[in-house]
Formats: sequence, C-alpha cells, structure tokens
Amino acid sequence: MSTYVYGIVASSHADLPDGLSGVGDPALPVRVLKEGTLAAIVSDAPEGLRPKRRELLAHQTVLAEAGADGCVLPMRFGSVAPDDSSVTGVLAERAEHYEERLRALEGKVEYNIKASHVEEAVLHQVMADSPELRGLAESNRQAGGGSYEQKIQLGEMVAAAVKAKEAEDAADVQQSLTPLASATSVGPESTGWLVNVSFLVERDAAAGFLEAAEELRVGRPHLELRVNGPLPPYSFVEPGPAATADAGTE
Repeated sequence: MSTYVYGIVASSHADLPDGLSGVGDPALPVRVLKEGTLAAIVSDAPEGLRPKRRELLAHQTVLAEAGADGCVLPMRFGSVAPDDSSVTGVLAERAEHYEERLRALEGKVEYNIKASHVEEAVLHQVMADSPELRGLAESNRQAGGGSYEQKIQLGEMVAAAVKAKEAEDAADVQQSLTPLASATSVGPESTGWLVNVSFLVERDAAAGFLEAAEELRVGRPHLELRVNGPLPPYSFVEPGPAATADAGTE
C-alpha cells in the first residue's frame, strides 16, 4: 500500500498523541517512520483521496499536533509515496537538507498576506492624485460627457493609473512587512490579488507582525488586506519524499 506523508520531524521529536488518526474514511492511524536523525509522520494512503473538507482538516490536525511539540516540515495535502521504504530512502538521501530546514524553521510560523484593491476607493484615489485625470474628466463633463474618443482616452488613462497604483501598493505592503520576517516567499499570481506573499515569522514576534499588518489595513482604506495564519511553514519547505497525488477538487 502507498504511504501518505504529513510532515518531517527530528527523530528525537516528542511522541505523537496515542490514537492520532489522519486522512481517510474511516480515518487511518498515524505512525512514525524513523531514519537516522529524521522521522516522517505518515499513514497508509487511502484510495481515491480527494481534497474534501474532512480530509484537509485531518491533514492540518496531524500537523498541528506534531507542531505543538517541536518543529515540523509540513508536506502539502496529497503527498503520497509508493511505500514506507521510499519515504525512508529519501529521508536518508536528503538528510542534510531536511536537518538544515528543521534548524532554520524552528520556532517560526508562516503568515500569508493577500491584498486587492477596493475598486471604487482606488478610483477615487487615482483621480485625487492626478490633476491631469481630474482636468480631463471635468472637460468631458462640461462637454456633456465628451466624445467617444475622449471617453476612451480617459478610460485608458484611468486604467493605466490603477495598474501603476497596484504596483505601488504591492511594493508598499512587502516593504512594510518584510523587515519583520525572517524570510518571504512570493506566491503564484492570481486574478484579483495584487499581493500574494508568505512571510516566515518568529513565533514570539507574531504579535508585532500582525499589528503592522493591521496598521497597513487601517491606513490604506483602498486596500483589502487578508491575513491567513499562523500556518505551518509550507512555503519554506522544498518538496519532500513524496510525489503529489492525483487529487482533484470536489
């Protein structure tokens, strides 16, 4: 049977709670595979695994239990290896890397920051910041709305100003929060977000990081700022001893 991998810890990591179960229906028992100075937290991999809410929560719960007693290198949901020996083999092969990552991530958590523009508010902002845009808009208004060409010109100028504001605000968010983090990881671009960045933060410094994020949100009402965390440091661990399973969405 294939092996589902939740995360990697030091072999000296505290024992997991008795009866801890993970993914699957019924939930499969979690066990530990040790190899030298490292250990992998695993269970048997259920057939037909899909990222349903129940399964995602089971994966997160196992990582939370493991992380409560020390550093854990989290694997993404759906990480599956052919068997136990494949897992221990990669632990042995990449021992130096995983040991370094465990040292680097000890006592740290991840916060993901996403930001987008509040459309009406940012339009007001770019108009207020540009005498040229205000003048053109006023000329069009006095001309009964302006010609088709004038309307197109105004629309293109506003769109360019908004795009420039997106770049400015993205840089502002990152520059404000990066000094408070040990590392950053830029996430994939997605429609609607001008910022998608994960920050690695010392657990003891998390309150200051969150306070700074809140100051950003309050001080820039044209921004919608979302904070997700604390999370296991997914964005700061390279792919581990498992290939991603063929797990589709519901």
